[in-house]
Amino acid sequence: MMKTVHMAVYDTFSDWEVGHATAHINRELWHREPGTWQVKTVGISTDPVTSMGGMRIVPDIALADLKPADSAMLILPGLATEFDPASPITIFAGKAREFLTAGVPVAAICGATFGLAKEGLFDERPHTSNDPGYLSMSGYSGGEHYVAETAVTDGDLITATGTRPVDFARAIFARLGIFEPHVLEAWYKLYGNNDPAGFYELFEYEQQRAAAAQ
Repeated sequence: MMKTVHMAVYDTFSDWEVGHATAHINRELWHREPGTWQVKTVGISTDPVTSMGGMRIVPDIALADLKPADSAMLILPGLATEFDPASPITIFAGKAREFLTAGVPVAAICGATFGLAKEGLFDERPHTSNDPGYLSMSGYSGGEHYVAETAVTDGDLITATGTRPVDFARAIFARLGIFEPHVLEAWYKLYGNNDPAGFYELFEYEQQRAAAAQ
């Protein structure tokens, strides 16, 4: 059965912050269960949006049509307008609350964490962001729960700093169980630590899988 991860898209969304996660969710090469996962984009509407990197995206669905029961996770990238009261992250933060209430994971990075903080979703939960001072500008009440790590997982909530998209992706893969633990370790060794040993470990895994399929 196909499992769908939904990724928010809005004008100025930070495309590089989610690229590792979305690419390797869609790429089946190292998956525990090939043919199981896909990513679909969700916008405030289905009108095209433009990323911070200038990519034009037509959302697959509108936010009003997104139901937690139809999703395995909601991924929220950062954006350049998180301080604007009319920022789309404010609207998506309400959907994030709906997801968490339903027990469906939410993963937020960089400016998206600002929106979730304003929504009150960090007031009682361990979380991280770009910096405690940055997040305090949201006016939230959860400063005592801030954790100075690149990515933090608290049950169904994943948060990360915008400077560590690989760590964000690793936390997403771990929460979804997409890779077997030793495969995820090799993946992070390659992409997170720039260690060529990770490449050869992943290649060996591919060879073993191919031999088992014969």
